[in-house]
Amino acid sequence: MLFISNIMIWKTNPAARRAWRSLMLRLNSTTAGLSSGPGFWDRSDRLSCVSAEKPPHTPVMLKEVLHYLDVQPAQVVLDMTFGGGGHTKAILNTIPEVTVLALDRDPTAISLAQQLAKEHSGRVKPLLGRFSELEALLSNMNIKSGSIDAVLLDAGCSSMQMDQAERGFSLSKDGPLDMRMDGERYPDMPCAADVVNTLDQQALASILTAYGEERHARKIASAIVEARRVNPITRTQQLASVVAGAFPPAIVYARKDRLQRRAHIATKTFQALRIFVNDELNELHTGLCVAQSALKPGGRLCVITFHSLEDRLVKRFLQGHDLSNLDQYHFSQNQQGSRKKKLVDENSGCNKSPNWLPVKRKVVSPEKDDVRENPRGRSAKLRIALRQ
Repeated sequence: MLFISNIMIWKTNPAARRAWRSLMLRLNSTTAGLSSGPGFWDRSDRLSCVSAEKPPHTPVMLKEVLHYLDVQPAQVVLDMTFGGGGHTKAILNTIPEVTVLALDRDPTAISLAQQLAKEHSGRVKPLLGRFSELEALLSNMNIKSGSIDAVLLDAGCSSMQMDQAERGFSLSKDGPLDMRMDGERYPDMPCAADVVNTLDQQALASILTAYGEERHARKIASAIVEARRVNPITRTQQLASVVAGAFPPAIVYARKDRLQRRAHIATKTFQALRIFVNDELNELHTGLCVAQSALKPGGRLCVITFHSLEDRLVKRFLQGHDLSNLDQYHFSQNQQGSRKKKLVDENSGCNKSPNWLPVKRKVVSPEKDDVRENPRGRSAKLRIALRQ
């Protein structure tokens, strides 16, 4: 079977959830023939072994995070997205006797955390796992609810993952179309190549719409289906070329990012596939729930997001919305004008009532100088709240 049976991934959009079920059924039914016959691709081509020697990325909004976390000596901090370790290193170097619980789902990041733990004896506790596995990990360490002083969550894909072509996250670097943040922890977990080569056109369009907010989703999905009839799509730049081929040459770089730099037309397609493959929105919601349970009253939560789907989810969670059934809750931009009532279920979920006091009403954005030094952080948004 091409997926570990005890890992259930529920997608946050009804059509996308149906697409996931369809993907699993098709992959499970074709396991025996993956290496032979037309229309299939060699999954062994996916390379997820990443060198830990590459310099880690520059941490986003480091000054702001240190300021708003307000960590005191001898406190316990939970870094839920260790990544390259930039935020954790800064905390260790500026605050004496602090202990950092360093979580990441990526084994490469955890190898860096283990190295850091050797340099700071007893002050770094590496934890390998997803947000959905964190509660069990904390329990195994005898860390009780309400015992952590501060939590940092830096959502999305790390620069370290983007910089490694073999991980398949970047459309500008050719590599196997993988995109699994867990690396080879779950070798049978479907990757991005499985998605684009297996799902039908309607399912692909649903994913691009739900997770990429791509207005040309149907056109792109049609181009993918047509291209894979000739050859399976197994490489990142192959997919980027397929998407670009659906548009006139003048349109390929017509979009611009927040720095007014030209952005490839496939950028949103890559975002959508990455979010879908890694179940990022459900994982983010689960992580917020665990953070709420783990923090002491008065403890601080800092969350950095990089696109509107993440930020709207975090904003509504901190406002007390009941997001326990995400497939019935809409995060698309065009839903914001409806001013839906807060969905507060007094009988279920982790949001029985608002449990957060915002430190700042509005999001904190990077300073211009920081964006020039670290352009990848240009879309970052930082939200800060106190646990009530």
